[in-house]
Amino acid sequence: MEKIYDVIIIGAGPAGLSAGLYAARGKMSTLILEKEKVGGQIVTTEEVANYPGSEADATGPSLVARMIEQCNEFGAVIEKDTINEVKLEGKIKELVGAKATYRAKTVIVASGASPRLMNVPGEKEFTGKGVSYCATCDADFFTDLEVFVIGGGDSAVEEAIHLTKFARKVTIVHRRNELRAAKSIQEKAFKHKKIDFIWDTTVKEIKGDGIVETVVFENVKTNEITEFHADEEDGTVGVFVFVGYIPQTSLVKELLETDRVGYLITDDNMKTKIAGVFAAGDCRVKSLRQVVTAVSDGAIAAIQAEKHIADAFEE
Repeated sequence: MEKIYDVIIIGAGPAGLSAGLYAARGKMSTLILEKEKVGGQIVTTEEVANYPGSEADATGPSLVARMIEQCNEFGAVIEKDTINEVKLEGKIKELVGAKATYRAKTVIVASGASPRLMNVPGEKEFTGKGVSYCATCDADFFTDLEVFVIGGGDSAVEEAIHLTKFARKVTIVHRRNELRAAKSIQEKAFKHKKIDFIWDTTVKEIKGDGIVETVVFENVKTNEITEFHADEEDGTVGVFVFVGYIPQTSLVKELLETDRVGYLITDDNMKTKIAGVFAAGDCRVKSLRQVVTAVSDGAIAAIQAEKHIADAFEE
């Protein structure tokens, strides 16, 4: 007879691994499915300084390795497969993958979100080595240095203001001649002594030797190319990219409720509009996308999945 899991988790980032740990520790049969690399975005982070209780030399990969170890200790199964179709409405949920079809009493969607990339030479090479997509995570590493913030929306300007607490100088680089952020946020940025602006400009290339040392800019109106070289004493410069995030919810967005961007809408208990289906981590609507909030979501989702099974499948 085909196995019916208590819980299937889509995505093996911090939210998915946390959900897997809590579900398996609660004696539920647990399967975590991941189509790419286990660990999500955090595996690209060289240092993790703001995760409570982490070791002083903790890295994204080391944190993920421990999460995987904990999942294995309690019996969660982690498989690599790409889910192409989901059937969530029934009491037993069905997930059709490239390798197999899986069935479960509950499903936790923890598929994450990916930062929208600039797609310029050097961006991927220097991610975690000067290029960042999270000021809350990495601002401290650029204390007393110069940084560029790429983007002009609410997130970009808010993060630029946050960076002024650490960086010596913050320059917002925007492809248009005016910001798209809310006026109240703009006003704070324009008044700030540490913030400068470069208009009508995009990043063309990022260069360096192991770390970011040079940022090449292009004016979109004149096509003029300029290069910024890090101060010799600094040795590096920060590039914080905030040109949007892409929620990885295409698999389920036609079945579940989303906001206009595509993030899944849940209640405080991670419940979606379909009974037995939960969402956790960066793929859902929330105010802060960090490892600490992702693992919290995962824990809540697993506990709620256990309660759903007790209510819906009690004999």
